[in-house]
Amino acid sequence: MAARTTIRRAGAAAVTVLVAAGTAVGATAGHDAGRGGDQTASQQSGHRGDDRDRGRGGKDRARNVIMLQGDGMGLAARELIRLATEGKDGRLVMDSLDEAGWTATDSADPEDAVTDSAAGATAFSTGVRTFNGAVGVDADGNPVPTLLEDAKRAGKATGLVSTAQITDASPAAFGAHVTDRYDQSEIARQYLEESRPDVLLGGGEDFWLPAGEPGAWPDNPAEDPEEQSKGTEGNLVERAQELGYTYVSDAEGLADADGRRLLGLFANEEMFQQANEGEGDVYSPEVPLVDMAAKALDVVSRDRDGFFLFVEEEAIDEFAHRSNATRTIEAGQALDETVALALEFQEKHPDTLVLVVGDHATGGLAIENVDAEDESGEGATAEDGPFPVPGTDLEFSVDWTTGGHTGEATPITAQGPGAERLSGPQLNTDVHDAVQRAMLPRGHR
Repeated sequence: MAARTTIRRAGAAAVTVLVAAGTAVGATAGHDAGRGGDQTASQQSGHRGDDRDRGRGGKDRARNVIMLQGDGMGLAARELIRLATEGKDGRLVMDSLDEAGWTATDSADPEDAVTDSAAGATAFSTGVRTFNGAVGVDADGNPVPTLLEDAKRAGKATGLVSTAQITDASPAAFGAHVTDRYDQSEIARQYLEESRPDVLLGGGEDFWLPAGEPGAWPDNPAEDPEEQSKGTEGNLVERAQELGYTYVSDAEGLADADGRRLLGLFANEEMFQQANEGEGDVYSPEVPLVDMAAKALDVVSRDRDGFFLFVEEEAIDEFAHRSNATRTIEAGQALDETVALALEFQEKHPDTLVLVVGDHATGGLAIENVDAEDESGEGATAEDGPFPVPGTDLEFSVDWTTGGHTGEATPITAQGPGAERLSGPQLNTDVHDAVQRAMLPRGHR
């Protein structure tokens, strides 16, 4: 992938300083597992109270919020992207924001110690921890209001953007309430008829159309013959159009679209082909993440009351599941380019809060010196590389310890009104609380 120009800002110290203190988060996080939905987990634990609001008046109010997530982007992944892209003395755009912290990633699952994306995103979106696989509900299965719904009630425009299916777990956690993340047609229905985001851009057309009714993306494509329409809620593309959404399915259509409500589905499933390296792996979205985000910003920024926009790069997680460091790096670079876009917007609109998060880590990756005698696995845990370090003659390899998720804390950086609440150690539910306090007056929370 071609090198990209990055925005350089004076800001938070390098995110790598979080490593030294990251182990402290686990002890803090243990207070709220298994809680219901009457209070946020952080309120129940006494963590991050209202003391940060005192004496601030309205100066930290965010008219707009841009929340960017690298799915599966733990600290090691973020450092991998940095080292491969910017070199030893370089810095990613996402590491240049004013405030830096880290979040515990635990869910309230009764069986698994490590979270999945559904529970991780639900903690961010609702301030409540839940069981793995659950979207927008508490540990008892009860619906919990989300940041997107809060913003909508406050009169703000809202949007969801992802290189996954737009009905996948992370975006769904902001706009739907189901106990099973894989009920994606129901998630799509809830988007249209209940939470009603103004912008929906991503993959996953298969879940919007009934079996046997292929749409703009044909059934059983050569790159993945198993992909085909499988919706269970009727023709939701037609339903969206009836409700006033402009529907687009390719880059040209997105560029030409001009409306206040926009649905774009740019793949049967995810907007990339996840596979082991050299086995059909492709990261080349029909519409790049930065272009989807730019269009979403164009639409939602027209609202005089502001907006809430969630933007996700899913491929970091999916390629880490496949121990594919090359594509993980490419996806991370795409996210960083999109963070640069968000900061350009924030520079022109300083009442915008921008934050970059990871819901969990994936792959248990380690950045190592190249050493032929140090190969420590095979298959999903084989080493990857070598990769050059830009500006040097050095190389490094990537060692993987698992094909699944891992439970370490993830880094967060933020800039704009209320960003100071996102610095230092915190629970994943604290992210919700900080964004909500910044975005909404006290009476609207």
